[in-house]
Amino acid sequence: MARQTLSIMRPKNRQALSRFPALWNGDVMDQRERIAALFDRVADTYDRVGVDLFQPIAARLVTEVAPRVGERVADIGCGRGAALLRLASAVGPSGAAVGLDLAPQMVAAAAASAAQEGLSVEVMVGDAQDPDLPTESFDIVTASLVLFFLPEPVAALRAWGELLVNGGRIAVSTFGPNSTAWEPVDAVFEPYLPPGMRDARTTGKQGPFGSDAGVERLLVDAGFADVCTAVGTVSVRFDDADHWHRWTMSTGQRGMWEMVPEAERAAVRASASRLLDNTRRQNADHRIGFDQSVRYTLGRRRNR
Repeated sequence: MARQTLSIMRPKNRQALSRFPALWNGDVMDQRERIAALFDRVADTYDRVGVDLFQPIAARLVTEVAPRVGERVADIGCGRGAALLRLASAVGPSGAAVGLDLAPQMVAAAAASAAQEGLSVEVMVGDAQDPDLPTESFDIVTASLVLFFLPEPVAALRAWGELLVNGGRIAVSTFGPNSTAWEPVDAVFEPYLPPGMRDARTTGKQGPFGSDAGVERLLVDAGFADVCTAVGTVSVRFDDADHWHRWTMSTGQRGMWEMVPEAERAAVRASASRLLDNTRRQNADHRIGFDQSVRYTLGRRRNR
């Protein structure tokens, strides 16, 4: 039976978040509360608008880490459970699956999905940067599309390593480059974004998330051994510009829309719609969308 533990203070007025860009610059509210509030707002529609992105990425991540029956797994930043439910199914009733997410509404959704599928998981609210989980208690730690949101990735990876038994495995997914024709679409938001808020797909092109080697270095610096990377591509497609807009409002990109003044959103949306149509020429199926490269970085905790 799925169990959820709610233990985080929730902002009293989430609507106010959309009106103050300073929130993204760190001078009003803690970054963790901002992220939790954003993903609470999208929880109902997250991964529920008919766009295949998070599910295939989670499926490949679980395949790469290869959980076995009876193992104990922790999924950090579990969201609605795309990786967590697959992990729980793989380890079976003799294993244990724990999910942790900063957003209470995501935790509730993951717990409900696990219960619906008859999976035994424990899912709780917690901070991926410093998870309050027992040390040396897990065979596997995973984090799908989480690491680039964290202020101190190496410190977070070290904390995740402490959760693992000797020889335990870690697997994280992060975004690589997407189709070049898509870059102008993302660029329509740039004039409105404060320095502290960037799209996780494009954050750090010159930093650690800009290359396979850069992400591998994060794991090595955190003390992991046998670090390696597998790469895949996910084709993300939309029926039309309205479908794209619904998708952006159901993901973390909603925070970018909320930075655009309401009076200017229609113009931004119209500009994006024109650019979206250009992507048809690059895609073999002549549909709107982009091909997203995804890296899966794996490592092993050294024996101590």
